[in-house]
Amino acid sequence: MKRILERFIDYVQIDTQSQEDAGVVPSTKGQFDLANKLADELKQLGAEKIKVDEHACVTAKIPSNLQDGKKVPSIGFIAHLDTAPDCSGKNVKPQIVENYDGGQIVINKERNIILEPKMNPELLDYVGNTIVTSDGTTLLGADNKAGIAIIMDAVEVIKNNPEIKHGDICVAFTPDEEVQGGAELFDIEGFGADFAFTIDGDGLGEFNYETFNAADAHIECKGVCIHPGAAKDKMVNPIVLANEFLSALPRTEAPETTEGRDGFYYVYEISGDTDCAKIDLLLRDFDRDNLEKRMDFLRKTADEINGRWGKDYVSVDIKIQYYNMTDFLKGKEHIIDTALEAYRECGLEPKITAVRGGTDGSTLSRRGLPTPNMFVGGHNYHSVSEFASVEAMEKSREVVIKIVELYAEKA
Repeated sequence: MKRILERFIDYVQIDTQSQEDAGVVPSTKGQFDLANKLADELKQLGAEKIKVDEHACVTAKIPSNLQDGKKVPSIGFIAHLDTAPDCSGKNVKPQIVENYDGGQIVINKERNIILEPKMNPELLDYVGNTIVTSDGTTLLGADNKAGIAIIMDAVEVIKNNPEIKHGDICVAFTPDEEVQGGAELFDIEGFGADFAFTIDGDGLGEFNYETFNAADAHIECKGVCIHPGAAKDKMVNPIVLANEFLSALPRTEAPETTEGRDGFYYVYEISGDTDCAKIDLLLRDFDRDNLEKRMDFLRKTADEINGRWGKDYVSVDIKIQYYNMTDFLKGKEHIIDTALEAYRECGLEPKITAVRGGTDGSTLSRRGLPTPNMFVGGHNYHSVSEFASVEAMEKSREVVIKIVELYAEKA
């Protein structure tokens, strides 16, 4: 079995599923379990300045092997420890399909969970590859343990092959990416990189330096509760107010009706009774001005409902989650250009895509560490039909190594 596959299988069997609204980082103990394991492995590989902080963030350094005092940038590579709350990450049982033939992959016959090119055309990019899935009762965890395996494998290759010339390499494994808790606490100065790459993308050859701008909105509808038999001209039902608010959202601007560079409103939770109703929704847009317009639309909708009912029953609270990383990469195009050069030297034509979501790199870029995103060769994240290609992981590792070599060559 290939070493990168051994690593990946080892990592996915550690339950690191994060938890929403835990109030602490990391949100789950399992992330510490994986963090400490990775720290031990980095020590065995000869890395230096290894640290696991109080938030389970692992950092380490592979010192430059350049002679004559050549000065090159310190380059960081980052992956996250946690898996998504959407689907269980406990007792993951990886299944390996060797030499994939382009047909169906039955993940779980009893549950009728099947991968096939009709629904997942990207499968055809991996004909002849080794494909890994779960057994259909959990997610797989390629998001982002494939990224961890890629970075760890790259460290081992670099340490075992001193002819690979490189400057300082900084690696990090961060907590709670899926619930957006870790990147704000990341010690950028202590990390020591001039810029970094998250290894947290999707299919073979993808490269991302643009993400959504994102906000989280909480709508609260208060009311007047009274016995329904005596409610005429007195009752104000918060559930009715919430329905009015939801009805105002444009149907063509929901996740299920948008793609590409379209933004959306995503209602992800509602609750309520005759005293109070609440709506939680996400706002997403690639253009920051358009995100502001979406926020204004929600406030205006609340004002209109309040106007119809004659009192401020509906309130809106909005918090920014992250911004489009491309805004923070302006003037630093060498990072993108060198990465794309590395892709091509490794035989890949880059597939530059805008991420319809965010990464740790969105927050890190805003905080001063420019951090675009590279592929791991995984698909169907956050679901029991998640899968990953071993050969794509190997190719990502190859690109990581090529990036550090290119910066060393240019010194």
